[in-house]
Amino acid sequence: MERYACDHLVSWHHRLPERRLDIITAVVLHATELPGFDEAVLEADRTARESETGRGMCGHLYIDRDGAVHQLVPFERVAQHVRGHNTPSIGIELTNRGRYPRWFDADHQTPTEPFPAAQVQSLREVLRVLRGEFRHLADLYRHSDLDTALVPAADRPETKVRRRIDPGPLFPWKTVSAFWAELGQGREP
Repeated sequence: MERYACDHLVSWHHRLPERRLDIITAVVLHATELPGFDEAVLEADRTARESETGRGMCGHLYIDRDGAVHQLVPFERVAQHVRGHNTPSIGIELTNRGRYPRWFDADHQTPTEPFPAAQVQSLREVLRVLRGEFRHLADLYRHSDLDTALVPAADRPETKVRRRIDPGPLFPWKTVSAFWAELGQGREP
């Protein structure tokens, strides 16, 4: 799929496992929980440097607040974006501060940044394109649907908080999931 700016492919994408495109059955939506797109790219590279395999954590596509879409990992590669569900899925990261910088503080679990209309509109277009390109694509998940682990709060270890809450309560899930369902109507199996 050549519809996205590939000017940000991570340098280590060739270390990620290859996959056939016909096994892709799901899209997983994330929030970067960082200040901006540049910080998200730096974080992906940092996790690759610190990894024994040289593979970092990141999604396939990133959608910035202004609606710009960037591809960091080719779809033919398995991006590391959600524990236990990477191989059959495409990860889409939405630039959003989320709980940044106090991700695991017990009293800082409610994000305050809304998702801009331009970003949500770009997401809808990306979902439309993906649904047309990948014939086995059926499921749409939030990261928090698939990673439900609890971790000790950073400021109060006796309290447990969700490891992942993204894209979070301010994400227009009902609208986006209804749009996804509409895209699936009338599709050939």
